[in-house]
Amino acid sequence: MKARIQILLAATLFSTGGAAVKMTSLTGWQVAAFRSGVAALVMALLLPETRKRWNGPTLMVAAAYAATLTLFVLSNKLTTSANATFLQSTSPLYLLILGPWLLKESLKKTDLLWMSLLAAGLILVLQEQAVASATATDPVTGNTLAIASGLTYALMICGLRWLGRRGGGSGLNAAVAGNLMVFLICLPKVLTDSEYWGTGRDWAVIAWLGVIQIALAYYLLTRGVEHVPALETSLLILMEPALNPIWSMLIHGEKPGPFALAGGVVILGATFAILLSGRESATSLPPKILE
Repeated sequence: MKARIQILLAATLFSTGGAAVKMTSLTGWQVAAFRSGVAALVMALLLPETRKRWNGPTLMVAAAYAATLTLFVLSNKLTTSANATFLQSTSPLYLLILGPWLLKESLKKTDLLWMSLLAAGLILVLQEQAVASATATDPVTGNTLAIASGLTYALMICGLRWLGRRGGGSGLNAAVAGNLMVFLICLPKVLTDSEYWGTGRDWAVIAWLGVIQIALAYYLLTRGVEHVPALETSLLILMEPALNPIWSMLIHGEKPGPFALAGGVVILGATFAILLSGRESATSLPPKILE
């Protein structure tokens, strides 16, 4: 029970990412850079094992993770948290396509059903009228970046499964390396383009995102997964995409439209069904280290 509580608490902390990103007046590039810089430092301190075995394969996976982290922050700044979360949660759709190609995994007949459901959910979310608001200034671009983050997340998952098969590193190593990459890649743009450097509140949000929302959540997760089966862990982690839009609604008054809600239900329902079906590519989903 303690391990399950740790996983649920980690999922809850992960779910605060969308609302927290919208609380700061810093740009998306600033948030991505400083959040990941703080997270990389704290995770390396909390999890000493992550400072070892940074080889080529690990860095390849870290690059996909870094892209996912950056795209998630940028999309959250431009579209609603619900859209950013639901569109990124279509990653199993890409996994079902990439698995046979990159990992030589067989495609089952039932996979066509899951693919159809996920695609239907994706279309429903995109049917929502794109209306700009204070917390979603450019929903069309934000939705596009969110879709891209689902693809990069799927590539990261494929990479983690590849690492697991060849014994060439761990997801934790890739997580720290990926956060460090985000910081180093985004920092030049931040230094050249930024005129506003935030208030105490902005930096408190950055501290929350780096220390609590990523590092502490990941620490709890690594402790919990040691005692909980992979399938159950994946199901418990679904708490994250379910809660993410709720925090934004409560804090920012950001209410998803009917098409977005319907699409989100279809996407999360299909993901839940994929997990229960026992698909290896789905039950091996790593916890939400991307948000």
